[in-house]
Amino acid sequence: MSDARIPAAAIWALGATQIIGYGTLYYSYSILAPAVAAELAWSQQWVFAVLSVSLLASAILAPFAGSLADRVGAGRLMVPGSLAAACALLLCALAPGRAGFALGVLAMELASCFVLYSTAFVAIVQLGGARRGITHLTLIAGFASTLFWPLTTLLHQHLGWREVLILFAALNAFVCLPIHWWLARLSGSIGKARERIVPVTAGLSGPVPGGRWSLLFVLVLAGFAIEGFMLSAVLVQMVPLLTLVGLGGASVLVASLFGPSQVASRLVNMLFGRGLSQTSLALGATAGLAGGLAVLLMVAPSVPGAMLFAVLFGFGSGLMSIVGGTLPLELFGHERYGSYVGWITAARQFSSAFAPFGLTLMISGFGVFPALWLNVVVGLFGIAAFAAVALISRQSRKGEESGMADAAAPGAAG
Repeated sequence: MSDARIPAAAIWALGATQIIGYGTLYYSYSILAPAVAAELAWSQQWVFAVLSVSLLASAILAPFAGSLADRVGAGRLMVPGSLAAACALLLCALAPGRAGFALGVLAMELASCFVLYSTAFVAIVQLGGARRGITHLTLIAGFASTLFWPLTTLLHQHLGWREVLILFAALNAFVCLPIHWWLARLSGSIGKARERIVPVTAGLSGPVPGGRWSLLFVLVLAGFAIEGFMLSAVLVQMVPLLTLVGLGGASVLVASLFGPSQVASRLVNMLFGRGLSQTSLALGATAGLAGGLAVLLMVAPSVPGAMLFAVLFGFGSGLMSIVGGTLPLELFGHERYGSYVGWITAARQFSSAFAPFGLTLMISGFGVFPALWLNVVVGLFGIAAFAAVALISRQSRKGEESGMADAAAPGAAG
């Protein structure tokens, strides 16, 4: 499907809200956590445990948010979502104690279901866009960590964590909310004229209310859950892991290549990946994650080899961000698209929330190298899941083409 109907300003504006959303609701947390822990007389482990529990809660809410975006429109949903995000940040900033802060973090992550990628992808599709629009959005939003880690650090050098969160609340209220309001009006004016997306697996059901899920959709969820586990397990503690495998002082340098590689992967896909199917892209992305980690384990403590790991791992992560929006579109079309993306988001967040703790347990029980090799094996199951998705979708496409050929044959209508 063509993205020509989407104004470029809409993609850039939505990208700006994603940078602010991810920067204020997610990336700033690790920078401010030590100060929060110190003021509230809490250990940092508990501060991050609050985030993990809140991410699990948002995973439970994600399918409902996706279904709601289908019914009322993603643009209209993002308007109250921005207001909720601003109020949640204010609740954290003004919290008198631990309970109030924990409630604020929970509200932040619940609000994120209505303003971040899963809803933004639906907004693009409802504006008449598809793969190219999603790719452009992820390319722009890929700068969220690059901008907000140093910005949060700089602000925190001059302001307390509460004042920083108040500023971030203002960004959501006075920048994101007006943009989402404009996008809601834009979607209402042109969304009805969007071209219908024909899925490659017509007739194979997914999250149909009251119906059974197809094997295809279960495999899609499994693939994304495995990818989420692999990525989160390594990314949350990348620098300590690189130190443990023998890189020492070079660990920070190697880890710094991950972010640029994510952005580069999205740029390469935008320029050269137009002819690729999204199942092929999902396979390549998962292979990049598992293969990159295997390279690290085979060559450590070689710094050039570790750099190759960071590049491959970043490429895999960057591509998976795109595939999370484009694969369900390719497989199932735009009908109930929000619901599909919501369930995929839930699967990824559930596994991501448990991954750092799970890898820590494996390291304590088996050692760092066996634990990371187990993570590579997990990645192989992800590759197998997406390979099965590719096989089923290819067979479905061939079956439909064969049926159309039979219907078009002379005497078929008789």
